[in-house]
Amino acid sequence: MFYRDRVESGCGAASSAVGPFYCPGDRYVYLDLSFHGAMDRQLQAPGDFAWAYVIAYEVGHHVQQQLGTSAEVDRVCREGPDRANEASVRLELEADCYAGVWANGVFRSLEPGDVEEAMRASDAVGDDRMQRQAGRQVDPDSFTHGSSAQRRA
Repeated sequence: MFYRDRVESGCGAASSAVGPFYCPGDRYVYLDLSFHGAMDRQLQAPGDFAWAYVIAYEVGHHVQQQLGTSAEVDRVCREGPDRANEASVRLELEADCYAGVWANGVFRSLEPGDVEEAMRASDAVGDDRMQRQAGRQVDPDSFTHGSSAQRRA
């Protein structure tokens, strides 16, 4: 589902500040079209394959929902709040892995530079980089998606 500015989803209302997301409530990937421009201007992660990586990453969350991985992580978070952050970050990193699996599957049809575009995109949205860009000290305990290096791996 494409949107700009604001959208209503099965998970509630969201603004473009949220960016692209997967909603398990209605099983849609929501793609904020303004995020594509922000990837280029603000995150220094331009390119069509960078955008494809973002889409594949969000579809990875759908795969997790279908496999029951998301429900398992929810259970871990409820039963062990001390493990919630780690479990949540690992779920996000697995979605990155699924995006990489998809990219590997289309590898023969990639253009020169596509892999680098995806790597720049994963680096750009690493929690450590985002915290530094916001002028904050890097705090791994507050990560929500993993470091740039973790996401790249």
